[in-house]
Amino acid sequence: MGAHRYTLLDVFTATPLEGNALAVVHDADALDEPTMLACARETRLSETTFVQRAHVAGADYRNRIFTVERELPFAGHPSLGTAVAVARAEHGGGDDAPRELRYVQQTGAGLQPIDVRLLDARRAHASMLQEPLRHGAELPRAQVVAAIGLTPEHADRTLPPQLVGSGLTQLIVPLRDLDALARARPDWPAVERLLHVHGATVLYAAVCDPAAAHARTRAFVSAAVGEDPATGSAAGPLCGYLAARAGVGAIAIEQGIEMGRPSRIEAALAGERPRVGGDVVVVGDGTLHL
Repeated sequence: MGAHRYTLLDVFTATPLEGNALAVVHDADALDEPTMLACARETRLSETTFVQRAHVAGADYRNRIFTVERELPFAGHPSLGTAVAVARAEHGGGDDAPRELRYVQQTGAGLQPIDVRLLDARRAHASMLQEPLRHGAELPRAQVVAAIGLTPEHADRTLPPQLVGSGLTQLIVPLRDLDALARARPDWPAVERLLHVHGATVLYAAVCDPAAAHARTRAFVSAAVGEDPATGSAAGPLCGYLAARAGVGAIAIEQGIEMGRPSRIEAALAGERPRVGGDVVVVGDGTLHL
């Protein structure tokens, strides 16, 4: 049995117990995949990450990302939160700690540069360059919105559902207004079938206001994971989707409102890659005996 430090953080918020929670397990080279999956099931968070030594040139560390169901090649809030946890483990948050840091993380999707700004011992801001955007197929409105208990009149009339990825493929589903977003009730078997058929991870329902560079979103994953309060891996694709269709190169996204976990995500295009960022706050430290 070995002892491993861990950090608990809330990502895409500056307020503890809001945003999207994350557990980061440090010095995890000795842990095998079954143990990492079992640990993720123990935390029962949407994701738990494991920091290992990088084994590709140019990377500072390897980030292994697990849901309660499986390992993910890439994810948004686990990337930002892990970078903050690594920075804090290396430098602390005292007055003598560097304020601005950059890491390159290795994931199953590639290498992602992440900038960390340490604000104090518990608070930080982080942003990352996701993988280049991939715009996939448009899907029928009626089929897609039915999976979340809505009818075609709840869909946005001008923005169609589309598969878009920047590390993970996501299903972007624009809705007409906030009432439609609030009415969404996932039929989990239908959501899971839809995502599986199209190789997508999240059904990302969004009410978009391109003129205000703003969106309000909800993210539906699976029956086991449920709804996600802040989804950085979908924020980048949504930003790319709106850039292509409405000429909006940067957007602020509110998510998690309906769950009581309000989150704020910033996304902007940097060439072909979206940069996604937000605030991060540490809520706990401890030791795991695995």
